[in-house]
Amino acid sequence: MRIVLQAVMVVVLAAVWPALAQQQYPVKPVRLIVPFAPGGPNDILGRLVGQKLTEQWGQPVIIENRGGAGGTIGLEAAVRSPKDGYTLAMGGTSNLTVAPSLYEKLTYDPLKDVTPIINVAAVPYALAVNPTVPAKTARELIPIASRKTGYLSYGSSGMGSMSSLAAELFKSMSKTQIVHVPYKGTAPALTDVVSGQIDLMFADLALIKPFAERGRLRAIGVTGLKRSVAMKELPTVAESGLPGYDIEPWFGVITTEGAPRAVVTRVNAAIAAALKSPDVLQRLAALGYEPLGGTPEQFAATIKSDISKYATVVKAAGIKAEL
Repeated sequence: MRIVLQAVMVVVLAAVWPALAQQQYPVKPVRLIVPFAPGGPNDILGRLVGQKLTEQWGQPVIIENRGGAGGTIGLEAAVRSPKDGYTLAMGGTSNLTVAPSLYEKLTYDPLKDVTPIINVAAVPYALAVNPTVPAKTARELIPIASRKTGYLSYGSSGMGSMSSLAAELFKSMSKTQIVHVPYKGTAPALTDVVSGQIDLMFADLALIKPFAERGRLRAIGVTGLKRSVAMKELPTVAESGLPGYDIEPWFGVITTEGAPRAVVTRVNAAIAAALKSPDVLQRLAALGYEPLGGTPEQFAATIKSDISKYATVVKAAGIKAEL
């Protein structure tokens, strides 16, 4: 009888354990790695997600900024963490879909080492120049950038980042030569564009907008195929001088491969709920970000399809980077 009862208990526990694990998680603080320097869109979204998870769970979600190498350093730290779901990371277009074709010695495989949880938001980028650059559209910028090699310089948040990829695609399509000055983060690069140390940058529209409104930067165009609600008057780069140009990054939450499915489901549900709350929607709208959401499977499909998409972009632009 005892053996039978033990067998029954094993079957019952096996059936209810995933639900119990989902209810119990998290029983301790959760680490959320933001693989970029403070101040950029990945950091802004990471802190927003961390705040809402802390509110829902009653457990601290600790933000850890680990920038460098286009976001690959922080993402590698996340995927090498214990497979318990207590280390999350803000993955993005650069380190999940561009990196595989950009770096020959990438230390992780986004399709094998990552468990996608939820795509959080699409982030419109824009091209901005220092006001001393006499261009108001992409059409006017191209001949200026074509005068001679090295006549203009652009800043980025690091080699392999979306800001550098956006600029390199622009250079490739417009047949111009603009010198790349990489930084460890968006904020320091943008600061030097404002001060005139460098001439231009492709960056998060929400960061560019305040400087543009004060006349300290001139926004030329958004990088996606449609205008942003944040600056409806600003045309796309494609419609203002470079037809076919299209770059629009997104950022989502991932964890390491092998994390419990119940934990992944719980994190997905918590962030999905946050993306529907009025305060989050208001915050995203103010930034011009588009909330995404969806299932882990949908996020995985986006990562897979975008790896193919950006492999074509990287090859066409002739971009190579070293870790």
